[in-house]
Amino acid sequence: MNADRDIVDAVLAGRHGAFESLVREHQGLVWHIIYRLVRDPEDARELSQETFLRVHRQLHQFRGDSALKSWIGRVAYTIGLRHLENRRGETAARVEISDDEDGANLLDALDSGTNLEAAHIDADNATHLRSAIETLPSQARMLVSLYHLEEMPIAQIAAITGLATGTIKSHLFRARLLLRRALETVTEISA
Repeated sequence: MNADRDIVDAVLAGRHGAFESLVREHQGLVWHIIYRLVRDPEDARELSQETFLRVHRQLHQFRGDSALKSWIGRVAYTIGLRHLENRRGETAARVEISDDEDGANLLDALDSGTNLEAAHIDADNATHLRSAIETLPSQARMLVSLYHLEEMPIAQIAAITGLATGTIKSHLFRARLLLRRALETVTEISA
């Protein structure tokens, strides 16, 4: 918590590079929360910027009751939810998952002498998993992402979302069931 207080004090004091440091440290979390909610890269970029603008304007309100990461995550979550509420009447655009990441991983595997067939199977599994995650409702998608991909503890997710830990566990349980069904369907189709 001292590191959090130090960076907050540095930003509030206007020290050169302090806010940039805060953004660098937390931009991945903010992007992850917002992108998993809105699913649109352009919207996610704009909302991430809006998040950090709001963080900068409201940083004086940070009391240190929770980790700075949780506080910033809460700001991102609120902005993402507000965006979804404003867009509620619209049809959400789906974003196709790019194979570029998997291609890059396969090239890296080739350079390192890894078994290409196993690497290709792993890449296919990762692609299917990402596709299945994208089919989840926005809140479940975000919770799965924070818990499994960001490896964030449930207590911290609760601090970010304002949801009770039991509710988060319930959402995660249901999301895992949906993912299991989606992945079993893909496996049956592939076989």
